[in-house]
Amino acid sequence: MAKIGFLGLGLMGRGMAACLLKAGHEVTVWNRSLDKCDALAALGASVAHNPAGAAKEADMVISMVADDGASEQVWMAEDGALSAAKPGMMAVECSTISHVHVTRLAEAAKAHGVHYIDCPVLGPPASAASGSLVLLVGTDADVLAKARPVLEVFSESILHFGAVGTGTSFKLINNMLGAVHVAAIAEATHLAHKLELDPDTLVAAVESGPCASRHTVRMIRAMAHNKLSDQAGLAIGLREKDTRYCMAMAKAHETGLSIGETAYSWYKEALSSVAEEDDSAMLEVITKHNGFVPEA
Repeated sequence: MAKIGFLGLGLMGRGMAACLLKAGHEVTVWNRSLDKCDALAALGASVAHNPAGAAKEADMVISMVADDGASEQVWMAEDGALSAAKPGMMAVECSTISHVHVTRLAEAAKAHGVHYIDCPVLGPPASAASGSLVLLVGTDADVLAKARPVLEVFSESILHFGAVGTGTSFKLINNMLGAVHVAAIAEATHLAHKLELDPDTLVAAVESGPCASRHTVRMIRAMAHNKLSDQAGLAIGLREKDTRYCMAMAKAHETGLSIGETAYSWYKEALSSVAEEDDSAMLEVITKHNGFVPEA
C-alpha cells in the first residue's frame, strides 16, 4: 500500500480519493474549502491544511484541480506540494491544464527530484467514483510501471501516449472535439425545434444515426426536451477553458482549428450566463442568440 497525498476534492477528485481509500492506501487529502474533506475523513483519510502537508513523506501526490492557476498554486507555491516532496516521489497531475503549464510543472518537479506524470482523465464523476476512468498518460515507461498499481485503482484503462505532455495534448484535442459536438448538436436541435420535429422521434433518430456517441446521445436527450442533462457532466466554463487551451496549443504549433474556433466562440459567449451549467445548457445560448426560445 502506498502513502498518497490527494489535492482537490471537486466532483472528480472526491470519487478518485475515495477509491484509493477503499483499496487500502494511506491517503492524506487537501482542498481549498476544508469542509469538502469531511466525507473522505469519515472513510479514513487524514486531512492536511495545505498541499505541502498532504505531500509530506508521500510516495505519490495526485492533483485534480480546475486550471493552470490552481495547479500552479497546489504544486509550486511556497506551501505547495513540491516544497515538501521527498526525492523519488511521483507527482501525478490529473487536471486538464495547458500544454505550456505541463512543461513548466514537469521542469519544476525534476528540479525537486520528483517524477512527473502527465495524467488527465476521461470520464464523468460517476466513473471517478466507480474507478472506471480512462487515463491519458504522458511519462517515461518505467515511471508509469511504478505508478500503475495505484493508477489502476480508479481507472479501467490507461493509455500511454509517450513522453510528458502527450497525455495533455490528446486531452485538449478530445475536449475541443467535445465542444464541436455540443455546439453542433445544439444548433441542430435549435433548428429541429423551429421545424417542430417531434422531440422523442428526434432523439431516436440521433441515437440510431452515424453521429451517435455517449456524449451526443446524452446531449440530444436533454436538448430535445429543452432541459438540462440529469447527469453531471463537464461545466461550460471548464469546457471553454479546455478549448481555449487547445486553441493556444494549435497556434503554438502553427496550425489552425477553424471548426474548433467556431465552437469556441459559442462557449465564450456562454460564460456570461451559464458558465456553471452542464454542456447541455449550450442550447439555451444558441436559441437566445437566434431570438427563439422553444417551449419546455
